[in-house]
Amino acid sequence: MKAIWNGKVIAESDDIVNVEGNAYFPLEAVNKEYLKETSTHTQCHWKGTASYYTLVVDGKENPDAAWYYPSPSGLAASIKGRVAFWKGVQMVKD
Repeated sequence: MKAIWNGKVIAESDDIVNVEGNAYFPLEAVNKEYLKETSTHTQCHWKGTASYYTLVVDGKENPDAAWYYPSPSGLAASIKGRVAFWKGVQMVKD
C-alpha cells in the first residue's frame, strides 16, 4: 500500500495494520523528509494520546495530516511505531 499526497509517495509498505478503517504504516516505511512534527495532540478513549505531523511536499503544507500514538494503550499495541494519514492523502493498493 502507498500513501500519496501532492504527487509524492509519503509512505509505502506491505506491512499495514488497519484500525477503525485507517491504514497504519511502519514508521520506517514513511519518507520522514515530508514530516514536520506539530504540537497537536488528541485523546482516544481506547488508544491513548495521538501526536501529529504536518506533511510538507514541494512547499505545500497539509497540517496535521498524519498521526501516531507514541505510547498506545495495551489494547492498541499493534499500532505502536506506526503512522496513519488523512486529510486528502490517497491510499493506493499496489
